[in-house]
Amino acid sequence: MSTLRRLPETVVNRIAAGEVVERPAAAVKELVENAIDADAMRISVTITNSGRTMIQVVDDGKGMGPEDLTLAIERHATSKLPDDDLLHVKFLGFRGEALPSIGAVSRLVLTSRATSQTEAWSISVTGGVVSKPEPSAHPIGTRVEVRDLFYATPARLKFMKSARTEQNHITDTIKRLAMTHPEIAFSLSDGTRMILDFTAQSGTLFDARLKRLAAILGSDFADNTVLVDAEREGILLSGYAGLPTLNRGNAALQFLFVNGRPVTDRMLFGALRGAYRDVLAYNRYPLVALFLELPPDLVDVNVHPAKTEVRFRDANLVRGLIVGAIQHGLAQAGYRAATTVSNSALHALRPETSSTHPNTITSPQRLDKTHSQYHATFPNLNMPHSAPMIETSNQPAPEKNIDARPPLGVARAQLHSTYIIAQTIDGIVIVDQHAAHERLMQERIKTAASKSGVKRQALLIPEVVELGEPGVGYIIARSQELAEMGLVIEAFGPGAVVVREMPALLGDSDIQGLINDLADDLADMNEAVALKDRLGDVCATMACHGSVRAGRRLNADEMNALLREMEATPLAGQCSHGRPTYVELKLHDIEKLFGRR
Repeated sequence: MSTLRRLPETVVNRIAAGEVVERPAAAVKELVENAIDADAMRISVTITNSGRTMIQVVDDGKGMGPEDLTLAIERHATSKLPDDDLLHVKFLGFRGEALPSIGAVSRLVLTSRATSQTEAWSISVTGGVVSKPEPSAHPIGTRVEVRDLFYATPARLKFMKSARTEQNHITDTIKRLAMTHPEIAFSLSDGTRMILDFTAQSGTLFDARLKRLAAILGSDFADNTVLVDAEREGILLSGYAGLPTLNRGNAALQFLFVNGRPVTDRMLFGALRGAYRDVLAYNRYPLVALFLELPPDLVDVNVHPAKTEVRFRDANLVRGLIVGAIQHGLAQAGYRAATTVSNSALHALRPETSSTHPNTITSPQRLDKTHSQYHATFPNLNMPHSAPMIETSNQPAPEKNIDARPPLGVARAQLHSTYIIAQTIDGIVIVDQHAAHERLMQERIKTAASKSGVKRQALLIPEVVELGEPGVGYIIARSQELAEMGLVIEAFGPGAVVVREMPALLGDSDIQGLINDLADDLADMNEAVALKDRLGDVCATMACHGSVRAGRRLNADEMNALLREMEATPLAGQCSHGRPTYVELKLHDIEKLFGRR
């Protein structure tokens, strides 16, 4: 006798619930998406016991009549596929499983009033058992009330996390949906206090979106991002990308949306990492909120029941658009660094009444002016690497036209032969000379390599670098590509290479350190990847060994030339690892430190 049988409808629905509603936040997501699809302008969510005891979602959308209520709680019943074409999904919820799945594992009451009707109707589902629609009292819109989630599948409750964790998941879900719909008001309450309350934003899409992002992510995000607005072959990318100096140790504040859906797609996150490769260390993450819009037939949103993963018809096109648009936006930001850098510096400062060791301050006028002046490439100046503890002198006289002072100010002193102190119109700027020049060198080399090629200079005495056989193999395999970047290297026995020519921009560099670091970089790089595709990485390594070092004393002209070039160079606000190249302190902030305000 065959044991094969058809499962009861209630069991089928509970199985579906396991795929669609794995925790309270998933139920909230499905219900809020339904409200958005119903053209709601205000959506209110109330939860009790982090959603386990009760979830209530109320909207002012177009509502439903009794016939639609009956269909809404049946499996695979949806109004969101009018032409039955799964390749043209234009709504958030469309699988037709959310309400019946939730009703199969909870006590669900659905109350709604359509815009064309004078009365509301209500229907309930308890553990999969459906009641008949009954007249009810409710304004235009819909109220969904879910009680005792997972009471019909108690085993699922054992896998719930703490109340705080589950509430955080719900909060994050609503925040993501609110980001992509700034024109809708969202609220979240636990019955006693308001957890979230986002008012509807008006104005242009970009203005409204930035206001909503500021409300969710804080003013630091709004103040320290660049606008992203690009299009390629019918695919639109918009949003905001944080300056590299605004970063975190994880990807929690990276928000990506595809056709209005919040997604956690691996390819998209990889594109973000590629866009910031030249300006962030591998273990730091930028803050971004990006919105991708493309024709429905170019993306499959039905890859995962929760619809958090997508599949693109042309993934390379999408990746290239993201990388190019972000890099263009960051380049347009020029020398800007995040304001959070200055805020962190101010918080770290503590006034002291006395000091055992006086500050080392070197005036630009007292620097040895017999050294070569700064000429675009910072040639080797042969400056001493040690300086007396204290050097004092009269400071340079203030400029007659202070209002004409450039953005990064005018150099006034050098501190510890490492930091340039510049005076601006309304404060001071402190520049890390090594980090700043490293970024300038990287951009020069990258520009030269991508255009006419890097000018080379032959070494009077070729330098031999011992690497070991593996390192030599990595370097020699790329020797032709490295030559195009100005670095001419040949094999020199089984475990060494000889460097015959260097990029002229690097001047008197640490050749041994440069070659060893390049060998390490190439060892980690896929052999199929051309160096031009990783140009920023190679240029960063070269720039690190060819830049002005900390401990080198600079004269006034050299310091001012460095400041002016920073102002004219893209990405000059941060080094290759995302650390700031300068900190700006406003005069009123400094006055606060001393109690003058």
